[in-house]
Amino acid sequence: MVTISDAIAQAAELLTAHRITDARRDAETLLCHVLGRDRAWLLAHGTDRMDGDAGQMYSRVLYRRATREPLQYILGTQGFWGREFLVTPEVLIPRPETELVVEMALRLLKGTPAPRIIDLCTGSGCIAVSLADEMPAARILAVDRSPEALAVARTNARMHGTADRIRFFAGDLFAPLAGTERRTGVEVVTANPPYLRADELAALQPEVRDFEPEQALIAGPEGTEVAERIILAAHEYLRPGGTLVMEMGMGQAGPLGKIVDRTGRYGIPEVLKDLAGIERVIVARRLIFATD
Repeated sequence: MVTISDAIAQAAELLTAHRITDARRDAETLLCHVLGRDRAWLLAHGTDRMDGDAGQMYSRVLYRRATREPLQYILGTQGFWGREFLVTPEVLIPRPETELVVEMALRLLKGTPAPRIIDLCTGSGCIAVSLADEMPAARILAVDRSPEALAVARTNARMHGTADRIRFFAGDLFAPLAGTERRTGVEVVTANPPYLRADELAALQPEVRDFEPEQALIAGPEGTEVAERIILAAHEYLRPGGTLVMEMGMGQAGPLGKIVDRTGRYGIPEVLKDLAGIERVIVARRLIFATD
């Protein structure tokens, strides 16, 4: 007879053999998923017999994890800003450091009665949905070039009751937005663009390299190509005094800061560090008067 404790121990051994970090945690998480129980229940029922059907389901999800498929894709969800978001292989898995973008946008928009926001490279919609949920009066335009990603984002917006306040656009950065958005301007542009160099892909963990969407990861040979395009265009959509809040890669604060300065359209950028001390978000406020 295989007990629940036996199944977890065997699963942890299997995942360890496939170089999974925190193998036992993943083994327990996957069994919770299969059984629809929490960890406390597993601990209390460790000597219970493992049901045959549940055992087969458990074997299937363990095989997926052993191939290094991300746990989030197997479970179908990822936590972000205190909420659960649907994630599929069509979208990048939300990271904790991206919460800095949400935090900064909320700080900038505090006291703004009905803010308008553009969220570029929206992916799962985690930034747009979180902002809409925190600010019921906000109106958000969310853009992604992947129709499949937008389908996931729309589902997340419906799940969190924000679908009526977010308009989704398929296309490349600002291109699909109507001319009225450029004329009226928005208070904030948020973005989590691709920011890895093409030659960095091979060195990524298998969970990222083999499963997450490459177009959401790789910007080009330099890694700053998409971010540069956003900086060069964002001022056309921001109101005077409006702000671009954009995630960036390690070591990109200097190059992107120079691009911001060269435009003559923004003030001196602010850089935010994540919990690991990495410069992770660049914040650039549009000047009220350009310096052409």
